[in-house]
Amino acid sequence: MTHMPALPRAIRNKSIFRLAEARAHGLHPEQVRRLIRQGRLTRLGRGLYAAASMVPTEHHTLAEVAKRVPKGIVCLLTALRFHSIGTQHPRDVWLAVDRRAAIPRIDFTPVRIVRISGAALTAGIDEHDIEGVTVHITSPARTVVDCFKFRNKIGIDVAVEALREYRRLRKGTVDELWRQADRLRMTRVMRPYWDAMS
Repeated sequence: MTHMPALPRAIRNKSIFRLAEARAHGLHPEQVRRLIRQGRLTRLGRGLYAAASMVPTEHHTLAEVAKRVPKGIVCLLTALRFHSIGTQHPRDVWLAVDRRAAIPRIDFTPVRIVRISGAALTAGIDEHDIEGVTVHITSPARTVVDCFKFRNKIGIDVAVEALREYRRLRKGTVDELWRQADRLRMTRVMRPYWDAMS
């Protein structure tokens, strides 16, 4: 019987990993297949694996999406839910991608794609570690601004609720909100709603 190596610590710590990462840590694809047969690894999808002992968190789906689309940015309704702003419970994962990028293929969960470019690719993007995976998510302030920017997709009522809850729950500073609004050219759109809440 062939001796099977222990799972490298880096793989155990990552929780979700690609075959290329397993190779980089000394696991041959055949060893990965054997570990799956032994029940020590789980295949999540094409080229995506996890330690069988992994306990999924509330945000497991975001970690899987980030592994498949590393440059994607979790945004809009999904980011609102992540930051506990408002009452939205989206079924789809809202993901922003570079306007020039190919449309990502994700088959394990419904995804809504929005195209962005310029400052929107970098302004107000936070990195979160979810199950050992780096997930890019818009900050609370940026998320609220995006809701106004994409109000035709999600509805102005959602944007106004997000603005009101950001303010009520103090999810960020007023300065950060208006800095993001200025970068994304949403100040004039948002100002009347903000003033009406004062």
